[in-house]
Amino acid sequence: MSTPYSRFTPLGLSFLLAALSLVGLVLSAWFWVPALIFGALGVVGIFDLIQTRRAVLRNYPILGHMRYMFESIRPEIRQYLIESDQDEEPFSRELRTIVYQRAKNVEDKRPFGTRMRVYDSGYQWLTHSVRPKHITDTNFRIDIGGPDCKQPYSASIYNISAMSFGALSSNAIEALNRGAKAGKFAHDTGEGGISRYHRAGGGDLIYEVGSGYFGCRDASGNFSPEKFAETAADPQVKMIEIKLSQGAKPGHGGMLPAAKISPEIAEARGVPMGVDCISPASHSAFSTPLEMMHFIAQLRELSGGKPVGFKLCIGHRREFMCMVKAMLETGITPDFIVVDGKEGGTGAAPLEFANHMGMPLVEGLTFAHNTLRGAGLRERIKIGASGKLVTAFDIARVLALGADWANSARGFMFAIGCIQAQACHTNRCPVGVATQDKTRARALVVPDKAERVANFHGNTMKALAEMTGAAGLSHPGGFLPHHFLMREKDGEMVVADEVYPYMPEGFLLREDDERFGYLKRWRRARAAAFEPIDSGV
Repeated sequence: MSTPYSRFTPLGLSFLLAALSLVGLVLSAWFWVPALIFGALGVVGIFDLIQTRRAVLRNYPILGHMRYMFESIRPEIRQYLIESDQDEEPFSRELRTIVYQRAKNVEDKRPFGTRMRVYDSGYQWLTHSVRPKHITDTNFRIDIGGPDCKQPYSASIYNISAMSFGALSSNAIEALNRGAKAGKFAHDTGEGGISRYHRAGGGDLIYEVGSGYFGCRDASGNFSPEKFAETAADPQVKMIEIKLSQGAKPGHGGMLPAAKISPEIAEARGVPMGVDCISPASHSAFSTPLEMMHFIAQLRELSGGKPVGFKLCIGHRREFMCMVKAMLETGITPDFIVVDGKEGGTGAAPLEFANHMGMPLVEGLTFAHNTLRGAGLRERIKIGASGKLVTAFDIARVLALGADWANSARGFMFAIGCIQAQACHTNRCPVGVATQDKTRARALVVPDKAERVANFHGNTMKALAEMTGAAGLSHPGGFLPHHFLMREKDGEMVVADEVYPYMPEGFLLREDDERFGYLKRWRRARAAAFEPIDSGV
């Protein structure tokens, strides 16, 4: 039977064994080794008893450290020993594996049928044709640029989503951009500005302009038209994206402490060394929907007519409608809108934001798509989608729900070696992807990983072509909601266009369709301000 004080046994044994080891020195000098080991454990145990921060260690000296050790490796234990292939935390092993295989250009086929529970609620599938088509050209592209755009961009329908230098290492950024160059697709800079590593690869860039205006700010942190024009003139810059919010932490600003600002980060962002770098929660260049449209027009003019759009995670749906009403009132429309789902997550975020703020991609995408249709603007504005889109099925699904192209951040992170250690915010990424520690970043070999980025993109496009052909289509842009079915609950299936239908063109202008609450919000939205006409959202 254990005694009430048996928890102190390891401490007592440490001192006893240390003492016996000292006695053993008369027999051999090698007893210094156990004497030092057990003596050190005893000292640790005494410190555990007298420290005041951790109750576990005060009650379980020495032994309590095992608890903290196992807690520190809990994600790895779950990932390698406990999780099934379908457990999403946040990406399943099955999804990570298919990215690794396609990036390495190795066999990605599976034997013995699906492992998914096809009769469970939430299962989705694609309808196929008895007359499939063979698609040879997998370089699927979309032209982005509205009537006011002088330099439209022919973009791949699958591109690298926004990830900043500073969040990712220099080697990671360069590998991504070199891969984008080789695969002929675009690389979003993230809001951290254009670094020398973005330029080193020579790949097409989407320059993201966030609330910190990095790369286009004056000494006070306000937008600088002159610096923007200089940055946007770079031939590598193909489009400009105004970031309103991101899926990981919509409505949340950020700060990069002065201690973490390296000369390279300061160069890319246009900020001074030794000063905290603030990203406000909202933009200072505009505060109303009308001002936002004029800002879009200003950026398009300053860039020489390159496509200009914005990215957001849908929050108050009425606020998005305010923007659309401002488009109608001013006649100024963005060339594109990127809808980021709240499941997006490369940026470190507070738990409450990551779990409970923002709209998931499917609902956000269908809302934005249908609002533009209702206002008669959908044909002028292209829509991109981002949020856990790593397979051909993911891309086909968002194209069917209203997107023109898809972006992926974590998919391309896996392609350059990310193992989902979820240590992105600690600066201790084990594979050199999300760190500014140069000794860790050197593990990521740029030429090898750049090739994997191009492979992943190319093989995913081939898989998408096979799915498209199997559905009897000639291009992925032909997918519509009726090509997809899903289970709402066990044993019952529903066609996607019953749940996420395309609303009629111009229905908001005519005010003739009351479904899904669109008209209620439309009537309360106004172009002059983001605030509602009444107290609702």
